[in-house]
Amino acid sequence: MIYDTASDWLNAPRKRVLLFGMSGLGKTHLSNVLRAQGDWFHYSVDYRIGTRYMGEFIADNAKREAMKVPFLRDLLMSDSIYIGSNITFNNLTPVSTYLGKPGNPEAGGTPIAEYRRRQDQFRRAEINALMDTGYFIDRAEGLYGYPHFVCDTGGSICEWVDPDNPDDPIMAELSAQTLMVWIEGSDAHTAELVRRFDRAPKPMAYQPEFLTQCWTDYLAEQGCAENAVNPDAFIRWTYARALAHRQPRYRAMADRWGLTVCAEKMGAVQTAADFEKVIADALEMRG
Repeated sequence: MIYDTASDWLNAPRKRVLLFGMSGLGKTHLSNVLRAQGDWFHYSVDYRIGTRYMGEFIADNAKREAMKVPFLRDLLMSDSIYIGSNITFNNLTPVSTYLGKPGNPEAGGTPIAEYRRRQDQFRRAEINALMDTGYFIDRAEGLYGYPHFVCDTGGSICEWVDPDNPDDPIMAELSAQTLMVWIEGSDAHTAELVRRFDRAPKPMAYQPEFLTQCWTDYLAEQGCAENAVNPDAFIRWTYARALAHRQPRYRAMADRWGLTVCAEKMGAVQTAADFEKVIADALEMRG
């Protein structure tokens, strides 16, 4: 790790941290707290995905839908209107809307072949955005003068790495640039995330092998054809399995490459000083 001890961390003139873990445990909230202090640069991987790497896909998909409406088609064809996404750090809906949910198109679903294609686009986009971390560390200080840096990752980071491989290129690059910190949720957090997801199911990114297994098992269990799958029912069915699939991967990432901090401690952070102490305590515990 780039900081071996609590003293190294506390005395570092440039603090560089990467937060990872399940979506909904406060990574973006913590990043916003640090940014509000004035000397932390907040690098949102999901925002980078939606603007730099998938912005054209997202805009073209919206245009494709607009072209189905004669009134909007005429305006688009004459360059009279412009269609784009309004992505912000706290509103990444255009990305999730583009990913979609597999299943019956009449129920708002995306055919599975197209869904897999978009999943692969997202996979490549997220890997590229993660590998841009070092560039943004240099940019944050060189261009804007920020000495400290927090990388706010998406929940799917664990899908694209092999945390047990000491030579994994993504993990090796990220751990060389930042202190990697897993925000570990409790069973209660997981249960609440499942309840929250059940109320408002949202698209997710999945490891291809995991998606194939879930899709096959769901079709067999429900006894239905691919084009008859209820999109919301499928992703609800998959969500708890996805969390269980990700948990050991997050743990392995933290054990080999970084630190673990429980979500309760992170949830109590209100200032940059609070955050620095939480990390220092975790380094002390790791020894």
